[in-house]
Amino acid sequence: MSPVRAFFQRVGAIAAKEVRQLRRDRLTGAMVVGIPLIQILIFGYGINLDVRHIRAGVVDYADTSASRALVSQLEASQVVQFVHRAPDVRELRRALAAGDISAGLYIPPDFERRRLEAGRPIAQVLIDGSEPGIEAALRALASMPLRLRAADYRAPERPLEVLTEYNPERRTAVQIVPALIGVILNMTMVIFTAIALVRERERGNLELLITTPVKPVELMIGKLAPYVVVGLIQTTIVLATGVLLFDVPINGPLWQLYAGASLFIAATLALGLVISTVAQTQFQAMQLGFFTMLPSILLSGFMFPLAGMPRAAQWLAQILPLTHFNSIVRGVILRGAALQDLTGPLLKLTAFLVVAVTIAALRFRKRLG
Repeated sequence: MSPVRAFFQRVGAIAAKEVRQLRRDRLTGAMVVGIPLIQILIFGYGINLDVRHIRAGVVDYADTSASRALVSQLEASQVVQFVHRAPDVRELRRALAAGDISAGLYIPPDFERRRLEAGRPIAQVLIDGSEPGIEAALRALASMPLRLRAADYRAPERPLEVLTEYNPERRTAVQIVPALIGVILNMTMVIFTAIALVRERERGNLELLITTPVKPVELMIGKLAPYVVVGLIQTTIVLATGVLLFDVPINGPLWQLYAGASLFIAATLALGLVISTVAQTQFQAMQLGFFTMLPSILLSGFMFPLAGMPRAAQWLAQILPLTHFNSIVRGVILRGAALQDLTGPLLKLTAFLVVAVTIAALRFRKRLG
């Protein structure tokens, strides 16, 4: 047999062996098909920079037919959806700080006089500058010429005045750096715990747990606790870097930020534990860990506004812990919101943590194999 033929026979034998192993490894085979399919659906269907139906609030001190026509015309553009009618400006700003709305429309008492004076703003639009992608859509809407009555043959040159809250300089770093805390924690915490039980199973350490009275829930909590401290250290590093290098303001109490971060870290670690109960090898655990990262980054509102996503993608985003932590971290750091104003994201993170720990505990069996 020639050396060349022998070479190809040996390579072919190894390749055939790898194919048989891939056929037996159903999880890896499913990910070969699932990863590109799901990611292309996320990129092509879920990500949409054409923002629509931004949640907005309105306070109308004029309460005239023309002011109501202004609200109707803005809503007819489908860029905004007025879901909150505030009795005063204070309540409008509170809803904006709490993240209940992303924009607010203030119609002053002298609206009718302003409407007749060309070149003078007739109302004011308040924009949450902490969210990426929202401001551009609202500024384009605010510059749109408006015709409130049949007699209005021409509109003021700048019909609406725009005020960007929480990020008046409109710096991208102010929007991105706080949310990076959640992205970095999501990337590290999931991988840390995704391989935790798998590594112990492969090394034989689970044999020691078989003879102990440790319950599955106790094991899960014991594995989460040390990594929560590690996550808080990472939070401090990212936060300090953002303040020192990017001049990110911190408008809320730090203890509230760390309380929300602790809950998010625990929820993310619980997701890693669920993955570790599914994977059979450390390689599979890392595969599944990376599999959950990209949807979290793309659908959580970190880079792309949730308002621009289709309804199905927005529902999927509600399952992701990073979506709710982005609301918390931007609310506390940039908008100065209190935790009581962020009960929605906090309750959703708590529910995710309880469900994930329960699933991991039920799947875990204190035995080998």
